[in-house]
Amino acid sequence: MWGEGRLVLIMLTSTTIDYFCGRVIAGRSVKNGNAPARALEIGGARSRSQKIALTVSIIANLSLLGFFKYFHFFAGNFEAAARCLGLTGPLIPSTLQVALPMGISFYTFQSMSYTIDVYRGRTAATRSFIDFAAFVTMFPQLIAGPIIRFRDIADRLRNRSVGLDDFGIGARRFMVGLGKKVIIADHLAVVVDPIFRIPGGDLTTGLAWLGAVGFTIQLYFDFSGYSDMAIGLGRMMGFHFQENFNYPLVARSLREYWARWHITLGSWFRDYLYFPLGGGRRSQPRVLFNLFTVFFLCGLWHGAGWTFVIWGMTHGIFLVLERQGMEKRLSRLWPPLQHAYFLIVSIAIKVIFRSESIGQAGDMLLAMAGFARGDGAIHNAGLHLNLETAAVLIIGILGCTPIIPAIRSRLERWASGRSRAAFLLSRGIPLAQALALSAVFLLSLMGMTSRTYHPFIYFRF
Repeated sequence: MWGEGRLVLIMLTSTTIDYFCGRVIAGRSVKNGNAPARALEIGGARSRSQKIALTVSIIANLSLLGFFKYFHFFAGNFEAAARCLGLTGPLIPSTLQVALPMGISFYTFQSMSYTIDVYRGRTAATRSFIDFAAFVTMFPQLIAGPIIRFRDIADRLRNRSVGLDDFGIGARRFMVGLGKKVIIADHLAVVVDPIFRIPGGDLTTGLAWLGAVGFTIQLYFDFSGYSDMAIGLGRMMGFHFQENFNYPLVARSLREYWARWHITLGSWFRDYLYFPLGGGRRSQPRVLFNLFTVFFLCGLWHGAGWTFVIWGMTHGIFLVLERQGMEKRLSRLWPPLQHAYFLIVSIAIKVIFRSESIGQAGDMLLAMAGFARGDGAIHNAGLHLNLETAAVLIIGILGCTPIIPAIRSRLERWASGRSRAAFLLSRGIPLAQALALSAVFLLSLMGMTSRTYHPFIYFRF
């Protein structure tokens, strides 16, 4: 309410519609007095009213998302097309402004997944409006995920205990996420943002690569930092949210990357779009069409702009190519070469994601390919790269890999021995972790008070 004001009514409208649609779909299974609600039979016949309720839920959610998120995008393209046809004057009143409600991309997907799961028999509908509303409006992950499903937290909404162990684990996870965001992502934003504002004619190859690599690391730590904070806050309150990242930048292909990056969104598109379209069980042309469609819509979901559409379609093209045999050929290469292929493609695609326009993306990619037009007299990488930034980049690169957990695991195995050194190590590891987390937390607080405010990147989605 503090952040959104009246726009919170959109979320409450979506919540109310999907709650009652779920009740209609569940039918008698949710109306038998005090007996526990039961799920519908999986694969069973559905009545006309159940089908209508599901259709109402899907149309209502997609209509809200489409209007509030894509009105200006489609209106701008409509005006541009009209001008190409020779029509002059504003066709849509310029005074009509549509605000983007915070988190609408996430809560519409969560709310819609509930009615679909009830219809499929994957979860029982709830009698309690409060339980369902608490699921949709769950604040730790509401703005930017991870995307949760009602069946994953239904029991904990009704029966939940909060203990010191969960609270401590959640607090540590929250501090790690805060450090990712403030110490690494926000620091890199100070470097990346000015580079992406440089005119294309002044870019050098080194500058373009610094901006591209810096943004890749910034995006990972910004988004995974939010997910860590959300998972930590949820754990502190007794909820166990699904993991959203699994070191995606160590992947060797785009297919593997999407199994590690924004896991809850990938599984949502897989379960509610890719599989209903036929998944991988159809003919080869249909499977390729399904993949391309999913990533076209994934790009559009990320933002109302052509750069996001092209970003999604580019992912789709490479996934189609990998499925067509490129991934099999890549698997025969030396692993570092496989990883190099992935990094070059992934970093280049993220440039499209970050750019404000297709032209800017083209300038950055051309400069990265060695066709830079700048001579370095006005702008060069040395002006943006200092010792502090280099240190943050190195820490960020190490943090993108499972090196630190591997070292910790090795130390814990050594500490399980019976020697005096193992005994001292077993006492020192918790102390070192506590000191490190305390330092991260204090540095994060200092960074929040001394730097310009940098909102989470996924807040605008």
